[in-house]
Amino acid sequence: MGLFGGTFDPVHIGHLRTALELREALSLEQMRLIPAARPPHKDSPQVTAEHRLAMLAAAIGDEPGLVADDRELRRSGPSYTIDTLAELRAEVGAEVPLCLCLGMDSLVNLASWRRWREFTDFAHLVVAARPGWRAPTDGAVAEWLADRWVRRPEQLRAAVAGRALILSLTLLPVSATRLREDLAHGRSVRYLVPDAALAYLRSHGLYGGATAHHLRDMR
Repeated sequence: MGLFGGTFDPVHIGHLRTALELREALSLEQMRLIPAARPPHKDSPQVTAEHRLAMLAAAIGDEPGLVADDRELRRSGPSYTIDTLAELRAEVGAEVPLCLCLGMDSLVNLASWRRWREFTDFAHLVVAARPGWRAPTDGAVAEWLADRWVRRPEQLRAAVAGRALILSLTLLPVSATRLREDLAHGRSVRYLVPDAALAYLRSHGLYGGATAHHLRDMR
C-alpha cells in the first residue's frame, strides 16, 4: 500500500498522474491520496478540507487502485505524517509493506518534519523525482538515508519498511498556486484540473466563484 499526501488545493493532473505512476511502478494494489487538514509546513489551504476531499474523490472517480483517504481530516490539530504512518501501520498490521511517497522538494526539507527519523520504522520512503535529480548528499537527512537506499522497486517488497528509493517519473509541471490565481482571474484551467473536480469547484463557487465564462470550461 502507498500513501501520497498533500493539500490538493485544488487537485490537478500532476497529482493524479504522479499517484498513478507510483502505484504502477511499485506494483501497489492501492495508493491512498490523503488530503491534509492543517498542513504544518504550508499556509492554510484556501478552501475547506471537506471541499478538497470532495474534489479529490470526484477527480479519482473509478480509477482502480486510487483511493481518497480522509483520515487526516478526522483528526484534530496539525496533520503530522508520523501520526498517519502510525495509524496506517496499526490498521494493516505488521506484515504489509507500506510506501510513503514524497517529492524531492519534500525530501530536501524533511529535517523540519515532526519525528521524521521514525518514518522508516513504519514504511519505506519513495521519492518521486524528475529524471536527473539526485537526493541530498550531505546533512542530517542524507546521513539518515545513507544505508537505506535501494535501486529497484522490487527490493522494497522484501521488507515491510525501512528502505528508500528514488523513482524518475513524468512529474507534470502544474502548480496549484498558479491554478488558484487563474481561477480567481477568470482564466481557464481545463485539462489541468480534471473535469469532475472542475465541475465541483464551479458548482460550489470555490476559488473565485462560477460565471458563465467559467462554466464554458465544463461543456
